[in-house]
Amino acid sequence: MKLTVLGGGGMRMPAFVRAVLLGGARHFDQICLLEPDEFRRETTGRLAVELAAALGRSGAVTVTPDAQQALTGADFVFSAIRVGGDQGRVIDEQVALSRGLVGQETTGPGGCAMALRTIPVVLSYCELLSRVSPSATLINFTNPAGLITQAISRQGAVRAVGVCDTPGGTAEHLASFLGADPAASVFGYSGLNHLGWITSAVIDGRERIGELIDRFEELQAADHRFSAFDPALIRRIGALPTEYVYFYYDPQRYVRGVASAGTSRGQDIERLNAELLAAVAKSFAEGGVEEAWSAYAQLLAVRRDTYMRTDMHGDSGQAAARARQESIAQPPIGAARIGGYEGLALRVIDGLTGNRPDRVIVNIPNDGTIAALAADDIVEVPARVSQDGLVPEPAPELPRPARALVEQVKEYERATVEAAMAGDAGLAAVALALHPLVPGTTVARELLADYREQHGQSLAYLR
Repeated sequence: MKLTVLGGGGMRMPAFVRAVLLGGARHFDQICLLEPDEFRRETTGRLAVELAAALGRSGAVTVTPDAQQALTGADFVFSAIRVGGDQGRVIDEQVALSRGLVGQETTGPGGCAMALRTIPVVLSYCELLSRVSPSATLINFTNPAGLITQAISRQGAVRAVGVCDTPGGTAEHLASFLGADPAASVFGYSGLNHLGWITSAVIDGRERIGELIDRFEELQAADHRFSAFDPALIRRIGALPTEYVYFYYDPQRYVRGVASAGTSRGQDIERLNAELLAAVAKSFAEGGVEEAWSAYAQLLAVRRDTYMRTDMHGDSGQAAARARQESIAQPPIGAARIGGYEGLALRVIDGLTGNRPDRVIVNIPNDGTIAALAADDIVEVPARVSQDGLVPEPAPELPRPARALVEQVKEYERATVEAAMAGDAGLAAVALALHPLVPGTTVARELLADYREQHGQSLAYLR
């Protein structure tokens, strides 16, 4: 079997390839990384290739800039592209922040700009995939994951499922807080990608969501992902939000935090990624794959340890994260540590190939799971995955405040997909105005004008 990765030179791809080789290599004879950028092919792409050799799978991983070559014969395609690169993310954030609005890569104005320049590129890959490998399954991690999966589903050219590790990671943290075995825990979850809530927590057959809400201040002290939420608001809603809901519940705290930090998360990531690429290139020039992996793993861990810190706390936390990572040894190449989105992707593949049916939280067509939404709307819900496909499970009803927010954001997502597929700038502005973090059509049109100017060719198709 063949796995193709779109965005194969991305910063997290060596770790993803390593995870596939350690946990999913039984499926794949070939892993092909599609990467148009030459420098990334020679750094992160090369690292992935040499990791395979170090793990005894020499020749299993290849890197190419040729999309047709990469997609031909693929059984599964993992999509993790970033149109416009890190600088595009910075533009997405800064255009919004300059107006005192949330500047985040997947949510609000930034998420809309990212989607508008990404949808045509992803759909062109899907069209090619439908011609050269029509039976392939596309696993979408390209952000904004739910919105991009909505566009892929509407095009209808390929079978696709969207993945994001946020819901599963939240459930794992909650199980740990309760001292429970995640394997003996069943969490109810419902919503959209980066807009979802844990609605139940059944541990050893006993519902404990009320306990989690009652002990919310303790949970905040134990896990910084919950620290910025107002406990009284959470108790009024009656469900536990995932971390991205923060941007909706307290947007001004976020804006003030970024101002206090003097940098956005995108700017932090841009600098970290440049440092990572330089470190990998230097390691290959002076040493070999072990040195390159150690440098890569250390900086990737800094990135992981500083997740949401700037957004929620007004401080990136990089100094502490770097000191912590410098004081510990990085895991050897062959040490099995498979989690996050790579672990979720492998669970989906395991299920679809019949190797191990499972329960996963993914982005798939609604099919009646959330009553207020259309059957073909992409939602993020638990599903059973097996050789027969992905079947959504019945989900507990969302609380009214959460449901209202989901309905509004889904309308924005539908309109954004329509605008991108039609190349209609006027509809794109209307779509952006529908987002709850955008204060009306005048600001939406101003934002879109700035994005079109600064992103240039990526948004030139909008007329």
